[in-house]
Amino acid sequence: MAGAKVYSFQEVGKHNDRKDCWLIIAGKVYDVTPFMEEHPGGDEVLLACTGKDATADYVDIGHSESAKELMAQYCIGEVDAATVPAKLTYTYPSDASLEKPSTGSGAWATTLLQVAAPLLLLALALGVQTYGKVKAE
Repeated sequence: MAGAKVYSFQEVGKHNDRKDCWLIIAGKVYDVTPFMEEHPGGDEVLLACTGKDATADYVDIGHSESAKELMAQYCIGEVDAATVPAKLTYTYPSDASLEKPSTGSGAWATTLLQVAAPLLLLALALGVQTYGKVKAE
């Protein structure tokens, strides 16, 4: 796609409604507005993919070869890769925060609750079992 128009991620994200819907799939920008009513999954599926890189969503569905060929007519350019935000990643808590037990004023209450709750459930279960046997006799 030499000489193709290049759009920023933010610009593509502005086109996010039924009357103006653009998607990013595999680095290319597609104006799927004319296809909204024809899409077999409905327009909600397409609208849910706006404002993000929809490549994973597209691949997960497993589109047919004819659907892939149909895409070409809706391609209007490419997305500027430098403007696409990095994927969010989960940051694990540091090991130091896991090693130190809490010593605040609520620490004893948490410990008590961790011990008392199972004991209370056990007592309740035994009470129900005993009451059930007495009632049956």
